[in-house]
Amino acid sequence: MKALVTGGAGFIGSHLVDKLIELGLEVVVVDNLIRGKKENVNEKAQLVIADIRDGESIKRIFEEHKFDYVFHLAAQASVSVSVKDPVEDANVNIIGSLNLIKNSIDYGVKKFIFSSTGGAIYGDNVEIFPTPESVYPNPISPYGIAKFSVENYLKFAKREFGLNYTVLRYANVYGPRQDPFGEAGVIAIFISRMLNNEEVIINGDGEYIRDYVYVSDVVDANIRAMKKGDGLEINIGTSRGTSVNQLFYYLKKFIDYSKEPIYGPPRKGDIRTSLLCYTRAKEELRWEPKVDLEKGLKLTIEWFKRNFKTKDV
Repeated sequence: MKALVTGGAGFIGSHLVDKLIELGLEVVVVDNLIRGKKENVNEKAQLVIADIRDGESIKRIFEEHKFDYVFHLAAQASVSVSVKDPVEDANVNIIGSLNLIKNSIDYGVKKFIFSSTGGAIYGDNVEIFPTPESVYPNPISPYGIAKFSVENYLKFAKREFGLNYTVLRYANVYGPRQDPFGEAGVIAIFISRMLNNEEVIINGDGEYIRDYVYVSDVVDANIRAMKKGDGLEINIGTSRGTSVNQLFYYLKKFIDYSKEPIYGPPRKGDIRTSLLCYTRAKEELRWEPKVDLEKGLKLTIEWFKRNFKTKDV
């Protein structure tokens, strides 16, 4: 069996590649290495440096390899960048995805597993928490709009061409290999700065509520989606909400960080609360989160201590 993992040199994608290889699959990674890193890629995987927006390159890759499964994780993943440059966001997240969907149809892929967002897709007027998939998406950022668009293109591809798929709507994913620079996840940024005894900036009042899910649990959901969850959108989260302020004080305690946070302006496009119900994942994928937040944070801190040069650790 052969699998394509787009974004496989990145944070989540590289962990998925490791697991697929462990399970005996032949894996091809497509990554433009703008965000991904060569050193993240398993030596048993084949790395092809290419951009998913390049239709000719993507076609050649599909023609050569005849994939059974496509795991699509490559993305412009920043809400704030999508607000500043919605055209670039759409080029990567919609046009790039359509290249992959079209070639999956043309070359007989058995299943397309799409990494969507549970954090940005439901919007800011949600009344049900934890939020189930029955709540109709109402994204308020170009990033969320693009992800929802691709979900709808997949419905079209299944209806018109028989392409089987599963959409996984992730909560806020964290864990080892997450890049603490640029538009990274808040946990990676906070850990990096705390280990360096630098100031930690919280955007807004710190009462933004998020659902943090550990990367190994996300990988497990992808593996299960190979055989289950056909034609469904499925939340992958913990149903547990944590404010940014709470997160700061958990990390402060675990790292023994002495400073207090500095509060800055809120980021455009951020929603106040995102908390995902995973009942459908439990029913359809037989999946539920195994790593709780305290354990996951400690594992992530230990990885950062081993892998990032710090000033005071």
